[in-house]
Amino acid sequence: MTSADEVLAGMHHTRAWQEDFYRDLHAHPELSGRESETAAAVAQRLTGWGFEIHELGGGVVGVLPNGSGQTVLCRADMDALPVTELTGLPYASTAKATDETGATVGVSHACGHDVHVTCLLGAAQLLASRRDLWHGTFIALFQPAEETASGAQGMLDAGLTGRVPRPDVAFAQHVLDLPAGTVATTIGPVMSAGDSIRITVSGVGSHGSMPHLSVDPVVLAASIVVRLQTIVARETRPGEFAVVTVGSSVAGTKSNVIADRAVLLLNVRTYDDDVRAQVLAAIERIVRAECDATGSPQAPTFDYYDQYPLTSNDDRVGARVRSAFEQHFADRVVDLGRVTASEDFSRIPDAFGTPYAYWGVGGFADASAAPPNHSPYFAPLIQPTLDTGTSALVVAALTYLAK
Repeated sequence: MTSADEVLAGMHHTRAWQEDFYRDLHAHPELSGRESETAAAVAQRLTGWGFEIHELGGGVVGVLPNGSGQTVLCRADMDALPVTELTGLPYASTAKATDETGATVGVSHACGHDVHVTCLLGAAQLLASRRDLWHGTFIALFQPAEETASGAQGMLDAGLTGRVPRPDVAFAQHVLDLPAGTVATTIGPVMSAGDSIRITVSGVGSHGSMPHLSVDPVVLAASIVVRLQTIVARETRPGEFAVVTVGSSVAGTKSNVIADRAVLLLNVRTYDDDVRAQVLAAIERIVRAECDATGSPQAPTFDYYDQYPLTSNDDRVGARVRSAFEQHFADRVVDLGRVTASEDFSRIPDAFGTPYAYWGVGGFADASAAPPNHSPYFAPLIQPTLDTGTSALVVAALTYLAK
């Protein structure tokens, strides 16, 4: 029996409260940057288990020293989404909130962060209850605002690297539309870099019956949208990955009024920093050129926001963790491959100069029909999802902490 097996033998003590905690958290989600009740519940439990508590940047960090040895950091994100839940579950969220635009929106854990929080709390209690089986320092970090790409940096700006010991290795996981009970790993790039761009282009407004007196931003925006499609098709090397999506194109308010501006919202995903730089430069080049060709009276503006770094698993750490997973989970370990979604987790280990591994946890009985993350129908099975996610964190941590 391994140290992980011995620690996980106590899971029957954590399972009951975890399931109740999960239902309550699922029913009471909080938007990015507003996770005060979630953070308070996390801090209360960590304090009861003997963790040193640090509250910074809207997040909570619990540090559990246990003699000399290595330091392991595990991270869970806490925020929910402005998505109205449609699962019909008895513990479904009915919460509403006001978003940054002033609109009233439904709020739900449509990305499974409630699973992440619950699993890391369970792992924290299990490790705290069996300190005789490991040595070193365990850090449980609960991060806000992952969905807005600001939470990790916010904790760093609040002084994270000076408040907690430097971890030797860092871990994070995400519940996905994979078979329940599985753990999915990969080496190298796992989550894409992500960039959102708000592009404003200028025209000259006029009456709809007098287009000759205008510089029409609708036509300009349309030309830009079409031309942007050539970046991946004709400027990206075959075999290299890039996505350029125009998610919104807005101009004008009335059929017989030619507006004086248009706003485009773009989203870019890449797995390579050089490709990322190439794609972003191509976007700006195309937009400027189309504005010049149209006779736009002002230069376009580019507002970059919700920027996510590349998440790329360290080769050695990834291989070591996968080996430990295969020993514990056997044939329930599957290949994750690359996920085109994005994460800000890597900002934290990168700030410490720490290698890391990031993996997926399955949460659905029929993965082929499972709703994707961010769907209003996204609701992982409570079990075996919580047991699997809790076990994965304990197994990974003890790979470096076990005596």
